[in-house]
Amino acid sequence: MKKRFVTNLALLIFLNLLIKPFWFFGIEVGVQNRVGEEIYGFYFSLFNFAFILNILLDLGINNFNNRAISRDHSLLGEHLAAIIPLKFLLAILYAGVVLLSGKIIGYSPAQFRMLWILVLNQFIASFILYMRTNISGLQYYRTDSLLSVMDRSLMILFTGLLLWGNLTREPFRIEWFVYAQTLSYTLTFLTTAAIVWYRSGSFLPRLSFSSSLKVLRLSYPFALLILLMSLFNRVDSVMLERLLDNGQEEAGIYAQSFRIYDAASQFSFLFAMLLLPMFSRMLRLKENVNELIRIALPLLLVAGSTLAIAGNFYSREIIDLLYTSHATYSSRIFGILMIGFAFVSVSYIYGTLLTANNNLRYLNILAAITVVINISLNLLLIPRHQAYGAAIASLCSQGFYALSQLLLSIRLIRIPYNSDILIRLVVFVGLNLGAGFLSLLLPGWIAGFFALLTSCIITALVLGLIRPAELWRTFTEAES
Repeated sequence: MKKRFVTNLALLIFLNLLIKPFWFFGIEVGVQNRVGEEIYGFYFSLFNFAFILNILLDLGINNFNNRAISRDHSLLGEHLAAIIPLKFLLAILYAGVVLLSGKIIGYSPAQFRMLWILVLNQFIASFILYMRTNISGLQYYRTDSLLSVMDRSLMILFTGLLLWGNLTREPFRIEWFVYAQTLSYTLTFLTTAAIVWYRSGSFLPRLSFSSSLKVLRLSYPFALLILLMSLFNRVDSVMLERLLDNGQEEAGIYAQSFRIYDAASQFSFLFAMLLLPMFSRMLRLKENVNELIRIALPLLLVAGSTLAIAGNFYSREIIDLLYTSHATYSSRIFGILMIGFAFVSVSYIYGTLLTANNNLRYLNILAAITVVINISLNLLLIPRHQAYGAAIASLCSQGFYALSQLLLSIRLIRIPYNSDILIRLVVFVGLNLGAGFLSLLLPGWIAGFFALLTSCIITALVLGLIRPAELWRTFTEAES
């Protein structure tokens, strides 16, 4: 399993490095610069509002299904027949709750027009993820890796043509961005559905209340966990837009930094997607999961710490490079969020392990406490510090959640502390904080930035946090 993890992780990272940076920093940044902070904030707050409630499309089915299919491939046909009709019923429930909630909190007709399309997009995206859980659960990791970038690749094509293809003389409209997502999701869904149909043989979807209730009963702890995590990860922009008179503008400014944070988090999420079926199978077979942890944990800790350090020393320059306004204010938010990303990296390892071990009761308790912390801090800090206050609330929430998961994993699964990795990480951070101050003495921020990144890479190698020889040996053994 360790060999399979390394080879498929290499493919997954390569594909996502090829596609995702251009999506985040080319397309999304291009759209925001073209339409402005206020209009993008209008879209961003609505997107996060729809995203928070999209657990109603899933109710934990995706994580439950991935874990179940990983453990027993023969369940595929039975699960497809029962779950597909259920997903359509959940779509009706989701649309009703989102639109009713929007009415209650006072969304305008213009906001509702966009919300309808975002609801449709979330439904299609949820179905794509469900189909992909079947593919990864069957251990077709390479196919799943290719599918993981298909929707973004199509969005880059369609939105890029609208942004720079001179297809129309009209100014770019944020609605076009949303419609491009709809088309891309639809094509990706049709592809994933065809692959799953081929792999499963013929099956007839059927509406069986007993089967649906069984699935929901088994999956509801996953659903609650995802809902709670969505709240403390995404509620910030919604609260900014609702609590402040200039809420749409503040949400747009927050989105500038959050986009980079979210892009980095997507790469950590790739680890989690790959680790969940592997952890599930290893725990069922009573194999040693710590071998896999000792490969994944240092990689994510080094990446998270490097981005946190570099993101704070050069926050102003990075934001100024990407955006055309509010760079000074946004850079303060960016530095705080990037420290939070280091904690997110820890969560994606230990949270995934606890999920695979079915410790969902404990995870839900932790997540509920984190939601209370996050919303309380947002209510306290947003009126005083606006988007900067939301960033502080996010950092505190992520730090609490990550460290709690680490301690819980050690207690419940009896994995080692891996204290040697943590000690080397402390040394790594200390050395590179010093290197960061020295890098400021170099002429030009780009030279200093790359000097700091080089220092991070060298110290990670010297301290043994990254071991290329071991990774290469594992990779070549897997291929032989």
